[in-house]
Amino acid sequence: MEEELKNLIKVSVSVIISISYCYYVPTRIKPGIFRFLSVLPICALFRVLPLVFSSVHFSGYTAFFISWLANFKLILFSFDQGPLFPLPSNLTRFICFACFPIKLQQNPKKRDYFFKWEYPIEVLFSNQFVTKVIILGVVLHMYNHIQHLYPIVLLVLYPLHLYLVLEILLKLFNAFFSIALDCELEPQLNEPYLSCSLREFWGHWWTLMLPTILLPVVYARMRRITEGIMNSDQSLYLGVFVTFLVSGALHEFLFLYITREPPTGEVTLFFVLHGVCIVAYEARLKKKMIRWMGSEFNPCVMLQVMVMGFVVVTAGWWFFPPLVRTGKIQRFANEALFFIGFVRKLFSEAFCFIGFVIRKLFNEALFFIGFVMRKLFNKAIFFIGFVKLKLFSEAMFFNIGFVMRKFFNEAMFFIGFVMRKLLNEAMFFIGFVKLKLFTFGW
Repeated sequence: MEEELKNLIKVSVSVIISISYCYYVPTRIKPGIFRFLSVLPICALFRVLPLVFSSVHFSGYTAFFISWLANFKLILFSFDQGPLFPLPSNLTRFICFACFPIKLQQNPKKRDYFFKWEYPIEVLFSNQFVTKVIILGVVLHMYNHIQHLYPIVLLVLYPLHLYLVLEILLKLFNAFFSIALDCELEPQLNEPYLSCSLREFWGHWWTLMLPTILLPVVYARMRRITEGIMNSDQSLYLGVFVTFLVSGALHEFLFLYITREPPTGEVTLFFVLHGVCIVAYEARLKKKMIRWMGSEFNPCVMLQVMVMGFVVVTAGWWFFPPLVRTGKIQRFANEALFFIGFVRKLFSEAFCFIGFVIRKLFNEALFFIGFVMRKLFNKAIFFIGFVKLKLFSEAMFFNIGFVMRKFFNEAMFFIGFVMRKLLNEAMFFIGFVKLKLFTFGW
Protein backbone atom coordinates (compact mmCIF):
# COMPACT_ATOMS: atom_id res chain seq x y z
CA MET A 1 0.00 0.00 0.00
CA GLU A 2 2.81 2.40 0.89
CA GLU A 3 4.60 1.67 -2.41
CA GLU A 4 1.38 2.21 -4.36
CA LEU A 5 0.82 5.59 -2.68
CA LYS A 6 4.37 6.63 -3.61
CA ASN A 7 3.70 5.60 -7.21
CA LEU A 8 0.41 7.53 -7.12
CA ILE A 9 2.24 10.70 -6.05
CA LYS A 10 4.85 10.25 -8.81
CA VAL A 11 2.18 9.66 -11.46
CA SER A 12 0.10 12.62 -10.23
CA VAL A 13 3.10 14.97 -10.40
CA SER A 14 3.96 13.70 -13.90
CA VAL A 15 0.39 14.23 -15.10
CA ILE A 16 0.17 17.75 -13.63
CA ILE A 17 3.47 18.78 -15.25
CA SER A 18 2.42 17.27 -18.59
CA ILE A 19 -1.01 18.94 -18.60
CA SER A 20 0.60 22.25 -17.58
CA TYR A 21 2.88 21.95 -20.62
CA CYS A 22 -0.20 21.34 -22.81
CA TYR A 23 -1.83 24.47 -21.37
CA TYR A 24 1.11 26.81 -21.98
CA VAL A 25 2.94 25.51 -25.07
CA PRO A 26 0.52 23.90 -27.60
CA THR A 27 -2.03 26.70 -27.10
CA ARG A 28 0.45 29.05 -28.79
CA ILE A 29 0.53 26.79 -31.86
CA LYS A 30 -2.11 27.03 -34.57
CA PRO A 31 -4.76 24.26 -34.32
CA GLY A 32 -4.01 21.34 -36.60
CA ILE A 33 -1.28 18.82 -37.25
CA PHE A 34 1.51 20.85 -35.61
CA ARG A 35 -0.38 21.27 -32.34
CA PHE A 36 -1.22 17.56 -32.48
CA LEU A 37 2.50 16.74 -32.86
CA SER A 38 3.27 18.95 -29.85
CA VAL A 39 0.91 16.95 -27.58
CA LEU A 40 1.81 13.55 -29.06
CA PRO A 41 4.72 12.89 -26.61
CA ILE A 42 2.34 13.56 -23.70
CA CYS A 43 -0.18 11.08 -25.15
CA ALA A 44 2.60 8.48 -25.44
CA LEU A 45 3.60 9.07 -21.80
CA PHE A 46 -0.01 8.72 -20.66
CA ARG A 47 -0.25 5.33 -22.39
CA VAL A 48 2.39 3.78 -20.09
CA LEU A 49 1.46 5.40 -16.76
CA PRO A 50 -1.05 2.66 -15.70
CA LEU A 51 1.73 0.06 -15.89
CA VAL A 52 3.43 1.72 -12.91
CA PHE A 53 0.76 0.36 -10.54
CA SER A 54 0.09 -3.18 -9.37
CA SER A 55 -3.23 -2.23 -7.73
CA VAL A 56 -6.32 -2.98 -9.83
CA HIS A 57 -7.99 0.26 -8.73
CA PHE A 58 -5.06 2.56 -9.45
CA SER A 59 -4.13 0.94 -12.77
CA GLY A 60 -7.77 0.78 -13.92
CA TYR A 61 -8.66 4.35 -12.98
CA THR A 62 -5.40 5.72 -14.41
CA ALA A 63 -6.00 3.84 -17.66
CA PHE A 64 -9.59 5.11 -17.89
CA PHE A 65 -9.03 8.73 -16.80
CA ILE A 66 -5.54 9.41 -18.19
CA SER A 67 -4.62 6.90 -20.91
CA TRP A 68 -8.07 6.98 -22.47
CA LEU A 69 -10.10 10.12 -21.69
CA ALA A 70 -7.24 12.59 -21.21
CA ASN A 71 -5.51 11.41 -24.39
CA PHE A 72 -8.66 11.77 -26.48
CA LYS A 73 -9.38 15.18 -24.96
CA LEU A 74 -5.87 16.37 -25.83
CA ILE A 75 -6.17 15.01 -29.39
CA LEU A 76 -9.48 16.84 -29.85
CA PHE A 77 -7.97 19.93 -28.24
CA SER A 78 -5.27 19.87 -30.95
CA PHE A 79 -8.00 20.60 -33.49
CA ASP A 80 -10.03 23.02 -31.29
CA GLN A 81 -12.67 20.43 -30.46
CA GLY A 82 -13.89 18.48 -27.44
CA PRO A 83 -14.36 19.36 -23.75
CA LEU A 84 -11.14 21.44 -23.59
CA PHE A 85 -12.37 23.86 -26.26
CA PRO A 86 -12.83 26.74 -25.69
CA LEU A 87 -9.73 26.91 -23.51
CA PRO A 88 -10.61 26.97 -19.77
CA SER A 89 -9.97 30.27 -18.01
CA ASN A 90 -7.08 29.06 -15.83
CA LEU A 91 -4.61 26.19 -15.43
CA THR A 92 -6.49 24.56 -12.54
CA ARG A 93 -9.66 24.20 -14.60
CA PHE A 94 -7.68 22.92 -17.58
CA ILE A 95 -6.04 20.19 -15.45
CA CYS A 96 -9.36 19.16 -13.89
CA PHE A 97 -11.29 19.04 -17.17
CA ALA A 98 -8.44 17.16 -18.89
CA CYS A 99 -7.79 14.51 -16.24
CA PHE A 100 -11.23 13.74 -14.84
CA PRO A 101 -14.57 12.64 -16.37
CA ILE A 102 -16.25 15.99 -15.89
CA LYS A 103 -17.78 18.43 -18.37
CA LEU A 104 -19.08 21.95 -17.92
CA GLN A 105 -22.86 22.27 -18.07
CA GLN A 106 -23.65 24.23 -21.25
CA ASN A 107 -27.08 25.44 -20.10
CA PRO A 108 -27.01 25.46 -16.28
CA LYS A 109 -30.39 25.31 -14.59
CA LYS A 110 -31.46 28.06 -12.24
CA ARG A 111 -31.66 26.60 -8.75
CA ASP A 112 -33.01 28.28 -5.62
CA TYR A 113 -29.85 27.94 -3.55
CA PHE A 114 -28.02 30.70 -1.72
CA PHE A 115 -24.65 28.95 -2.24
CA LYS A 116 -23.73 26.97 -5.38
CA TRP A 117 -22.27 24.13 -3.33
CA GLU A 118 -25.61 23.39 -1.66
CA TYR A 119 -26.94 21.37 -4.63
CA PRO A 120 -23.99 18.88 -4.94
CA ILE A 121 -24.00 18.38 -1.17
CA GLU A 122 -27.76 17.74 -1.28
CA VAL A 123 -27.22 15.13 -4.04
CA LEU A 124 -24.59 13.28 -1.98
CA PHE A 125 -26.85 13.16 1.08
CA SER A 126 -29.98 12.20 -0.86
CA ASN A 127 -31.74 8.96 0.01
CA GLN A 128 -31.02 7.57 -3.45
CA PHE A 129 -27.25 8.07 -3.20
CA VAL A 130 -27.02 6.77 0.37
CA THR A 131 -29.04 3.68 -0.64
CA LYS A 132 -26.60 2.97 -3.48
CA VAL A 133 -23.64 3.27 -1.11
CA ILE A 134 -25.25 0.76 1.26
CA ILE A 135 -26.02 -1.64 -1.60
CA LEU A 136 -22.39 -1.39 -2.79
CA GLY A 137 -21.22 -2.32 0.71
CA VAL A 138 -23.48 -5.39 0.63
CA VAL A 139 -22.24 -6.34 -2.86
CA LEU A 140 -18.58 -6.07 -1.81
CA HIS A 141 -19.16 -8.31 1.22
CA MET A 142 -20.90 -10.87 -1.02
CA TYR A 143 -17.51 -11.55 -2.64
CA ASN A 144 -16.42 -13.16 0.65
CA HIS A 145 -18.98 -15.91 -0.04
CA ILE A 146 -18.65 -15.97 -3.83
CA GLN A 147 -17.92 -19.72 -3.92
CA HIS A 148 -21.40 -20.39 -2.50
CA LEU A 149 -23.29 -18.16 -4.97
CA TYR A 150 -25.24 -19.52 -7.94
CA PRO A 151 -24.07 -18.55 -11.47
CA ILE A 152 -27.32 -16.63 -12.05
CA VAL A 153 -26.53 -14.49 -8.97
CA LEU A 154 -23.01 -13.81 -10.26
CA LEU A 155 -24.49 -12.81 -13.62
CA VAL A 156 -26.31 -9.96 -11.85
CA LEU A 157 -23.63 -9.30 -9.21
CA TYR A 158 -20.84 -8.26 -11.59
CA PRO A 159 -22.82 -5.65 -13.60
CA LEU A 160 -24.40 -4.31 -10.40
CA HIS A 161 -20.93 -3.95 -8.86
CA LEU A 162 -19.60 -2.09 -11.91
CA TYR A 163 -22.62 0.21 -12.10
CA LEU A 164 -22.56 1.14 -8.39
CA VAL A 165 -18.80 1.83 -8.40
CA LEU A 166 -19.08 4.11 -11.44
CA GLU A 167 -22.25 5.80 -10.17
CA ILE A 168 -20.78 6.61 -6.74
CA LEU A 169 -17.33 7.56 -8.04
CA LEU A 170 -18.62 9.85 -10.80
CA LYS A 171 -21.10 11.56 -8.48
CA LEU A 172 -18.35 12.17 -5.92
CA PHE A 173 -16.17 13.67 -8.65
CA ASN A 174 -19.06 15.79 -9.87
CA ALA A 175 -19.87 17.11 -6.40
CA PHE A 176 -16.23 17.78 -5.47
CA PHE A 177 -15.32 19.61 -8.67
CA SER A 178 -18.62 21.54 -8.72
CA ILE A 179 -17.63 22.99 -5.35
CA ALA A 180 -13.89 23.34 -6.08
CA LEU A 181 -14.34 25.00 -9.49
CA ASP A 182 -17.52 26.89 -8.53
CA CYS A 183 -19.46 25.76 -11.60
CA GLU A 184 -22.24 23.38 -12.59
CA LEU A 185 -21.17 20.12 -14.26
CA GLU A 186 -23.06 17.69 -16.45
CA PRO A 187 -24.04 14.34 -14.83
CA GLN A 188 -22.06 11.41 -16.25
CA LEU A 189 -24.51 8.62 -15.41
CA ASN A 190 -28.24 9.06 -15.84
CA GLU A 191 -29.95 5.99 -14.34
CA PRO A 192 -29.10 3.58 -17.24
CA TYR A 193 -31.54 0.94 -15.96
CA LEU A 194 -34.38 3.19 -17.22
CA SER A 195 -33.26 2.86 -20.87
CA CYS A 196 -35.96 1.73 -23.29
CA SER A 197 -33.47 0.82 -26.04
CA LEU A 198 -29.78 0.01 -26.50
CA ARG A 199 -29.34 3.31 -28.30
CA GLU A 200 -30.65 5.19 -25.25
CA PHE A 201 -28.51 3.06 -22.93
CA TRP A 202 -25.22 3.83 -24.68
CA GLY A 203 -26.00 7.31 -25.96
CA HIS A 204 -28.00 9.04 -23.24
CA TRP A 205 -27.73 7.08 -19.98
CA TRP A 206 -24.40 5.26 -19.58
CA THR A 207 -21.05 7.10 -19.00
CA LEU A 208 -21.98 10.14 -21.04
CA MET A 209 -18.35 11.29 -21.33
CA LEU A 210 -17.57 8.41 -23.73
CA PRO A 211 -20.12 9.41 -26.40
CA THR A 212 -18.87 12.99 -26.07
CA ILE A 213 -15.35 11.78 -26.91
CA LEU A 214 -16.13 9.07 -29.47
CA LEU A 215 -18.75 10.98 -31.48
CA PRO A 216 -16.42 13.68 -32.86
CA VAL A 217 -13.39 11.37 -33.12
CA VAL A 218 -14.98 8.31 -34.76
CA TYR A 219 -18.65 8.74 -35.63
CA ALA A 220 -18.51 12.24 -37.17
CA ARG A 221 -15.36 11.49 -39.17
CA MET A 222 -16.83 8.22 -40.44
CA ARG A 223 -19.95 10.06 -41.56
CA ARG A 224 -17.84 12.61 -43.45
CA ILE A 225 -15.77 9.88 -45.14
CA THR A 226 -18.81 7.91 -46.33
CA GLU A 227 -20.98 10.94 -47.12
CA GLY A 228 -20.54 10.79 -50.89
CA ILE A 229 -20.36 6.99 -51.13
CA MET A 230 -23.50 5.89 -49.24
CA ASN A 231 -26.91 7.31 -48.56
CA SER A 232 -27.68 9.01 -45.24
CA ASP A 233 -29.05 5.93 -43.43
CA GLN A 234 -26.23 3.63 -44.53
CA SER A 235 -23.64 6.22 -43.51
CA LEU A 236 -25.32 6.59 -40.11
CA TYR A 237 -25.43 2.83 -39.48
CA LEU A 238 -21.82 2.34 -40.55
CA GLY A 239 -20.76 5.22 -38.29
CA VAL A 240 -22.55 3.63 -35.31
CA PHE A 241 -21.00 0.22 -36.03
CA VAL A 242 -17.45 1.59 -36.38
CA THR A 243 -17.90 3.64 -33.18
CA PHE A 244 -18.77 0.48 -31.24
CA LEU A 245 -15.88 -1.37 -32.87
CA VAL A 246 -13.42 1.33 -31.76
CA SER A 247 -15.01 1.40 -28.30
CA GLY A 248 -14.49 -2.36 -28.03
CA ALA A 249 -10.83 -2.03 -29.03
CA LEU A 250 -10.32 0.72 -26.44
CA HIS A 251 -11.93 -1.44 -23.76
CA GLU A 252 -9.54 -4.24 -24.75
CA PHE A 253 -6.65 -1.89 -24.00
CA LEU A 254 -8.30 -0.93 -20.71
CA PHE A 255 -8.58 -4.60 -19.75
CA LEU A 256 -4.96 -5.14 -20.81
CA TYR A 257 -3.84 -2.59 -18.20
CA ILE A 258 -6.00 -4.23 -15.52
CA THR A 259 -5.41 -7.94 -16.21
CA ARG A 260 -1.87 -7.69 -17.72
CA GLU A 261 -2.97 -10.49 -20.06
CA PRO A 262 -3.06 -10.49 -23.90
CA PRO A 263 -6.42 -9.34 -25.35
CA THR A 264 -8.84 -12.16 -26.12
CA GLY A 265 -11.26 -10.18 -28.30
CA GLU A 266 -14.23 -11.02 -26.06
CA VAL A 267 -14.77 -7.41 -24.99
CA THR A 268 -14.58 -6.21 -28.59
CA LEU A 269 -17.14 -8.87 -29.54
CA PHE A 270 -19.44 -7.57 -26.78
CA PHE A 271 -19.41 -4.04 -28.19
CA VAL A 272 -19.61 -5.19 -31.81
CA LEU A 273 -22.71 -7.24 -30.94
CA HIS A 274 -24.32 -4.21 -29.31
CA GLY A 275 -23.45 -2.06 -32.31
CA VAL A 276 -25.00 -4.62 -34.69
CA CYS A 277 -28.13 -4.85 -32.51
CA ILE A 278 -28.55 -1.06 -32.44
CA VAL A 279 -28.17 -0.85 -36.22
CA ALA A 280 -30.60 -3.76 -36.76
CA TYR A 281 -33.15 -2.28 -34.35
CA GLU A 282 -33.01 1.18 -35.87
CA ALA A 283 -33.00 -0.09 -39.46
CA ARG A 284 -35.64 -2.84 -39.32
CA LEU A 285 -37.05 -3.85 -35.95
CA LYS A 286 -38.16 -0.42 -34.73
CA LYS A 287 -40.56 0.14 -37.65
CA LYS A 288 -41.90 -3.41 -37.40
CA MET A 289 -42.48 -3.07 -33.63
CA ILE A 290 -44.34 0.21 -34.11
CA ARG A 291 -46.44 -1.32 -36.89
CA TRP A 292 -47.08 -4.46 -34.82
CA MET A 293 -47.84 -2.77 -31.49
CA GLY A 294 -49.29 0.48 -32.78
CA SER A 295 -47.86 3.97 -32.52
CA GLU A 296 -49.84 4.74 -29.35
CA PHE A 297 -48.59 1.67 -27.48
CA ASN A 298 -45.48 2.44 -25.43
CA PRO A 299 -44.40 -0.68 -23.51
CA CYS A 300 -41.57 1.18 -21.77
CA VAL A 301 -41.39 -1.07 -18.69
CA MET A 302 -41.22 -4.21 -20.83
CA LEU A 303 -38.52 -2.64 -23.03
CA GLN A 304 -36.51 -1.59 -19.97
CA VAL A 305 -36.52 -5.17 -18.68
CA MET A 306 -35.56 -6.50 -22.12
CA VAL A 307 -32.72 -3.99 -22.58
CA MET A 308 -31.25 -4.57 -19.12
CA GLY A 309 -31.63 -8.33 -19.51
CA PHE A 310 -29.79 -8.21 -22.84
CA VAL A 311 -26.99 -6.04 -21.42
CA VAL A 312 -26.56 -8.23 -18.32
CA VAL A 313 -26.58 -11.54 -20.23
CA THR A 314 -24.18 -10.42 -22.99
CA ALA A 315 -21.88 -8.83 -20.38
CA GLY A 316 -21.83 -12.17 -18.55
CA TRP A 317 -20.87 -13.91 -21.80
CA TRP A 318 -18.11 -11.60 -23.09
CA PHE A 319 -17.44 -8.53 -20.92
CA PHE A 320 -16.68 -9.95 -17.47
CA PRO A 321 -15.02 -13.35 -18.25
CA PRO A 322 -11.51 -11.83 -18.76
CA LEU A 323 -11.76 -10.20 -15.32
CA VAL A 324 -13.15 -13.35 -13.68
CA ARG A 325 -10.54 -15.70 -15.22
CA THR A 326 -7.62 -13.58 -14.02
CA GLY A 327 -9.17 -13.06 -10.57
CA LYS A 328 -9.08 -9.27 -10.99
CA ILE A 329 -12.73 -8.72 -10.16
CA GLN A 330 -12.27 -10.57 -6.85
CA ARG A 331 -9.13 -8.55 -6.19
CA PHE A 332 -11.04 -5.38 -7.05
CA ALA A 333 -13.56 -6.16 -4.29
CA ASN A 334 -10.80 -7.10 -1.81
CA GLU A 335 -8.94 -3.85 -2.47
CA ALA A 336 -12.15 -1.87 -1.99
CA LEU A 337 -12.85 -3.58 1.35
CA PHE A 338 -9.23 -3.02 2.42
CA PHE A 339 -9.47 0.66 1.50
CA ILE A 340 -12.77 1.05 3.39
CA GLY A 341 -11.19 -0.59 6.46
CA PHE A 342 -8.12 1.65 6.14
CA VAL A 343 -10.26 4.81 5.94
CA ARG A 344 -12.41 3.65 8.87
CA LYS A 345 -9.27 3.05 10.98
CA LEU A 346 -7.85 6.42 9.94
CA PHE A 347 -11.04 8.23 10.92
CA SER A 348 -11.30 6.38 14.23
CA GLU A 349 -7.71 7.32 15.12
CA ALA A 350 -8.34 10.92 14.07
CA PHE A 351 -11.52 11.12 16.18
CA CYS A 352 -9.68 9.59 19.17
CA PHE A 353 -6.92 12.19 18.86
CA ILE A 354 -9.41 15.05 18.46
CA GLY A 355 -11.38 13.79 21.49
CA PHE A 356 -8.17 13.58 23.53
CA VAL A 357 -7.17 17.14 22.59
CA ILE A 358 -10.67 18.50 23.31
CA ARG A 359 -10.76 16.79 26.72
CA LYS A 360 -7.29 18.14 27.50
CA LEU A 361 -8.26 21.67 26.48
CA PHE A 362 -11.55 21.43 28.43
CA ASN A 363 -9.74 20.32 31.59
CA GLU A 364 -7.16 23.09 31.21
CA ALA A 365 -9.94 25.64 30.65
CA LEU A 366 -11.84 24.46 33.75
CA PHE A 367 -8.65 24.62 35.79
CA PHE A 368 -7.94 28.15 34.56
CA ILE A 369 -11.52 29.34 35.19
CA GLY A 370 -11.48 27.85 38.71
CA PHE A 371 -8.09 29.45 39.41
CA VAL A 372 -9.28 32.88 38.20
CA MET A 373 -12.57 32.61 40.14
CA ARG A 374 -10.71 31.78 43.34
CA LYS A 375 -8.35 34.67 42.77
CA LEU A 376 -11.26 37.06 42.14
CA PHE A 377 -13.17 35.80 45.17
CA ASN A 378 -10.18 36.29 47.44
CA LYS A 379 -9.53 39.75 46.03
CA ALA A 380 -13.19 40.70 46.43
CA ILE A 381 -13.29 39.52 50.07
CA PHE A 382 -10.09 41.41 50.79
CA PHE A 383 -11.40 44.55 49.06
CA ILE A 384 -14.75 44.45 50.88
CA GLY A 385 -13.02 44.09 54.24
CA PHE A 386 -10.56 46.81 53.34
CA VAL A 387 -13.35 49.18 52.20
CA LYS A 388 -15.39 48.53 55.34
CA LEU A 389 -12.39 49.35 57.47
CA LYS A 390 -11.58 52.45 55.46
CA LEU A 391 -15.20 53.65 55.49
CA PHE A 392 -15.46 53.18 59.24
CA SER A 393 -12.24 55.00 59.93
CA GLU A 394 -12.95 57.80 57.44
CA ALA A 395 -16.51 58.27 58.73
CA MET A 396 -15.12 58.94 62.17
CA PHE A 397 -13.11 61.97 61.04
CA PHE A 398 -14.40 63.24 57.66
CA ASN A 399 -17.72 64.13 56.10
CA ILE A 400 -19.83 61.83 53.95
CA GLY A 401 -18.90 63.53 50.59
CA PHE A 402 -15.22 62.95 51.14
CA VAL A 403 -15.94 59.33 52.09
CA MET A 404 -17.94 58.71 48.87
CA ARG A 405 -15.16 60.16 46.69
CA LYS A 406 -12.66 58.01 48.49
CA PHE A 407 -14.84 54.92 47.98
CA PHE A 408 -15.22 55.68 44.25
CA ASN A 409 -11.46 56.06 43.80
CA GLU A 410 -10.80 52.84 45.67
CA ALA A 411 -13.42 51.02 43.56
CA MET A 412 -11.89 52.27 40.29
CA PHE A 413 -8.44 51.25 41.47
CA PHE A 414 -9.71 47.77 42.33
CA ILE A 415 -11.51 47.36 38.97
CA GLY A 416 -8.36 48.39 37.09
CA PHE A 417 -6.28 46.01 39.21
CA VAL A 418 -8.69 43.11 38.57
CA MET A 419 -8.81 43.80 34.79
CA ARG A 420 -5.01 43.83 34.58
CA LYS A 421 -4.89 40.61 36.57
CA LEU A 422 -7.48 38.94 34.30
CA LEU A 423 -5.60 40.07 31.16
CA ASN A 424 -2.33 38.67 32.49
CA GLU A 425 -3.98 35.37 33.43
CA ALA A 426 -5.68 35.11 30.00
CA MET A 427 -2.41 35.78 28.15
CA PHE A 428 -0.70 33.14 30.28
CA PHE A 429 -3.45 30.60 29.48
CA ILE A 430 -3.34 31.32 25.72
CA GLY A 431 0.43 30.84 25.69
CA PHE A 432 0.03 27.62 27.67
CA VAL A 433 -2.59 26.25 25.19
CA LYS A 434 -0.40 27.15 22.18
CA LEU A 435 2.49 25.27 23.78
CA LYS A 436 0.23 22.23 24.36
CA LEU A 437 -1.02 22.26 20.72
CA PHE A 438 2.56 22.58 19.44
CA THR A 439 3.51 19.58 21.60
CA PHE A 440 0.70 17.51 19.99
CA GLY A 441 1.93 18.43 16.48
CA TRP A 442 -0.78 21.00 15.56
